Amino acid sequence: MKDKKEKFDLLSTVEYGGCSAKLAPEELAKILDKLPKVSHPNVMVDIQTSDDAGVYRMDENTALIYTTDFFPPVCSDPYEFGQIAAANALSDVYAMGGKPILSLNLMMFSASKLPMDAYVDILQGGQDKINEAGALTMGGHTIDDHPPKYGLAVVGTVHPEELITNAGCQAGDVLILTKPIGTGVVLAGQRCEMAEESSINEALSQMKLLNKVGAELMQQYDTHSATDVTGFGLLGHGMQMAKASGVSFCIDSKKLPIIDQSLDLLEEGCIPGASFRNLQYVEKSVEFAETVTYEHKMLVCDAQTSGGLLISVAAGDAESLLDDLLSSGVHSKAAIIGKVVAEREKAMRII
Repeated sequence: MKDKKEKFDLLSTVEYGGCSAKLAPEELAKILDKLPKVSHPNVMVDIQTSDDAGVYRMDENTALIYTTDFFPPVCSDPYEFGQIAAANALSDVYAMGGKPILSLNLMMFSASKLPMDAYVDILQGGQDKINEAGALTMGGHTIDDHPPKYGLAVVGTVHPEELITNAGCQAGDVLILTKPIGTGVVLAGQRCEMAEESSINEALSQMKLLNKVGAELMQQYDTHSATDVTGFGLLGHGMQMAKASGVSFCIDSKKLPIIDQSLDLLEEGCIPGASFRNLQYVEKSVEFAETVTYEHKMLVCDAQTSGGLLISVAAGDAESLLDDLLSSGVHSKAAIIGKVVAEREKAMRII
């Protein structure tokens, strides 16, 4: 008789996980400023605009998108963790309008402290998302480390003329967000035993969702710019996008798609530490209208894991793109959240 799998709670190994485990954005910016700048005629995107991935032009028809992402557990179940971590890593390619083709597994795992069944389940969850993306796994690398961490290095392709970066926003564009925010808050609520099961399940479902459909749909319209919303929150990634494009954003906090119970949890004092770090990162570049509640202010700074695409699209195409997203059966909470305006003193205004 085959031995029954040992069930193991990955959250028991970490204090915080997912994209909230990123180095504080202010500290990261200081480090990146000290690194030498890349200079090569075939490099189309490097670290200078804080974009989602590096892009290298192979020839007139093909550019390579190269990225990596990994983090500690964000949920209890190893298989779901693998799905989420893989979806998150693949998202960088989708944010640039590309198609993932190759991946490598990155695993940090302690065989002496964790059951090997958990190792297998993490990789299987990741592989199922890689398969869904239509990419191929070429191998990977594992080191003995605790707590566990998992993610991917991913290579994607895109036609150079169809590349979408975070630096192409134009004044007059409309901003669309394809997934609801609030995953960081709900996961913190889970740890404090304050979050309802339905909210936790919604957060997990959104994190496991590939941005594949959103990427395919935005390529069908006059999309000028995009990024995916992850560890620096909607404001952190939005600020990077606005600054890279030389414009400003105006975002309506009342139109944001939100995971159920997020605002209630914030009102009850369930505020993840990453939200404060992200607020500190953006505060000099963001203006909040007096009508914006404290809960909404912390929500737009909430660190997302495997979040949605923030898309800057020509105003004339915005409603059609939104209709397609909503009718896709995938992005049921996609929403128009604001607009792009000419550059102002502050990169972002939240109303």
